[in-house]
Amino acid sequence: MSLPIIDTFGRKHTYLRISLTDKCNLRCTYCMPQEDMQFMPNKWLMQADEIQELAGIFVEMGVEKIRLTGGEPLIRKDVGDIISGLGKLSSSLTLTTNAVFVDQFINELKIAGVNSLNVSLDTLNPERFKAITKRDHFTKTLGSIRLLLSEGFVVKINMVVMKGVNDDEVKDFVRLTLDEPNLHVRFIEFMPFNGNQWDMSKIVSYADLLSDINTEFEFQQQPGEVHDTAHQFRIAGGAGTFGIIGTVTHPFCSGCNRIRLTADGKLKNCLFDTTEADLLTPLRAGKDIRELIHGHFHKKHFAHGGHINFAEKQAKTEYELNRKMIAIGG
Repeated sequence: MSLPIIDTFGRKHTYLRISLTDKCNLRCTYCMPQEDMQFMPNKWLMQADEIQELAGIFVEMGVEKIRLTGGEPLIRKDVGDIISGLGKLSSSLTLTTNAVFVDQFINELKIAGVNSLNVSLDTLNPERFKAITKRDHFTKTLGSIRLLLSEGFVVKINMVVMKGVNDDEVKDFVRLTLDEPNLHVRFIEFMPFNGNQWDMSKIVSYADLLSDINTEFEFQQQPGEVHDTAHQFRIAGGAGTFGIIGTVTHPFCSGCNRIRLTADGKLKNCLFDTTEADLLTPLRAGKDIRELIHGHFHKKHFAHGGHINFAEKQAKTEYELNRKMIAIGG
């Protein structure tokens, strides 16, 4: 095995997130801020064999878990082949999806050993779903979640909570976890990216979420692992769990083990770091990229990509230098 990926703070990186595309069939404003967004040409994207080769290298370097993201990963025409190939590696495989097309891939997911999926869903109101996503796929998404559960998959619902947009539905989402042991909800603080009109006034914080939930439910925090992004809780007598990913106000940087690979083959050592390392070009030239990977993670900051006073509104210009969320990978 190659040397593991360890940064200067002693964090070992074992979790690879691979974006397959920056395209999506939805238009969520916090992720893709413009309807007429310009997408990467296909020739810029990693091809299926290149994804397989890169993933294999990372597994040799100690990666134990791979997550496919986008955009929407299931809109790639060759996604079935990608899932099949990655399923043969020794690492576990999962993906984040809006679930609109997931019914077409149930068998491929099972054969590849995928047993858990993250599904993006920000509202339980059909009209509000259309307003947030600019598309009318609510019924399909909800049906896909039910299908996944019926097929034995663990489903983690990701809800980006935005003040004045959907924060009045938090307790409705918690209620979903009462009776279904394979259903888990993750509330995500609204995060700043290029063009998504972020500021602190739109954030529903970790503390505010717990306070709101506590007005109706009793809950207990669940044991976690050092690398967990979400602090998990269980309602008294509940079957599933809810968690909060407090990236802005309650970060998890000290235990970060994440590696991000964009759809065009750029390596990011942190979601919020604006620096990247091009892996695809040297890979296509037949070069060994391991030293490049180690070098990039040797420069990783301790928290938030090196942005100081991350939660302050006046630092917004720094976030605008980053890619749009959809161009990084969820």
